[in-house]
Amino acid sequence: MAVAQQINMEVINFEVVRILTIAFAAFALTMALTPRWTSFLYKHRLGKQIRAEGTPVFTALHKSKEGTPTMGGVLIWLAVAVLILALALINKLFPDGVAAKFNFLSRSQTLLPLGLLVFAAVIGAIDDLLGIWKIGPNGGGLKMRHRLLFYTLVSIVGALWFYYKLDWDVVKIPFLGVFNIGIWFIPFAIFIMVATSFSINETDGLDGLAGGVMLAAFAGYGVIAFFGGKYELAIFCGAIVGALLSFLWFNIHPARFFMGDTGAMSLGVTLGAIALLTNAALILPFLAFIPMMESISVIIQITSKKLRRGKKVFLSAPIHHHFQAKGWPETKVTERFWIISAVMATIGIIIQLLGK
Repeated sequence: MAVAQQINMEVINFEVVRILTIAFAAFALTMALTPRWTSFLYKHRLGKQIRAEGTPVFTALHKSKEGTPTMGGVLIWLAVAVLILALALINKLFPDGVAAKFNFLSRSQTLLPLGLLVFAAVIGAIDDLLGIWKIGPNGGGLKMRHRLLFYTLVSIVGALWFYYKLDWDVVKIPFLGVFNIGIWFIPFAIFIMVATSFSINETDGLDGLAGGVMLAAFAGYGVIAFFGGKYELAIFCGAIVGALLSFLWFNIHPARFFMGDTGAMSLGVTLGAIALLTNAALILPFLAFIPMMESISVIIQITSKKLRRGKKVFLSAPIHHHFQAKGWPETKVTERFWIISAVMATIGIIIQLLGK
């Protein structure tokens, strides 16, 4: 009994080492890539354009940021993709080497979120470039309904992979149990990934806001994956957390660059997929509390304007712009939203772990 416990602790200790090592590697790699990528963005003037369709309040608050380079999110998904693929290659070439032990590419755990991360990132990058080159409606890239269409297409791919490749059709309701929902899992998974993508996209509006909020969400799901025995998925979350930390170093106010759709869209879809893989999709409202509130505020605002002849509930939506319009400094809004995200993510982890 004592020997078995010792062996189990050694396994757990090694998995913790793997997670922390990969997180640090992602942080270091992103820090190393940032100067070159930043220089490229400034050299080619790949700057943010303030959408003409924005409200007067939004335009007044953010006109000064026009021209700041966007597509900084490339650093996040690229660092994670390079790490996971490089370690997988090392594992194949030198299976007995030390580095091979840190391989975290797994068909059942990380192949799907990696694929969705890169797939959505490419689509997001195209949208960013359309906005930079002033192509599309009002010269601001894709409209939200077009983005939602692309979110849906990516999510359909992910949902079909879940159901047909991973034989996954279960949903956990905390404190009640795990339920098989059969073919209904496909629309459920699509909804989770689309809603998460939309919400993260709406959150990406202030310096450092989306990065800090997603840091709490991915760290929370990393903890859940770890305690669920999904160590490769926990390492994947750790890699994203490490890359996000480096990104935030340069993205906090005043931001040197913005995340862009290539970051927000890819991380949103991936977060939704990880929520499903950990069987913790129903606690997303806790781990992604701020993004949820951001999207709800947008829906309320649009509905109010349509049904009440242009009358608004908020001064500006998403809700972080409302607080800005009320006179809150940008940094105060961001930092308080970070705190709320950390607290709510902690509550979500507790519910998930106690609800087994």
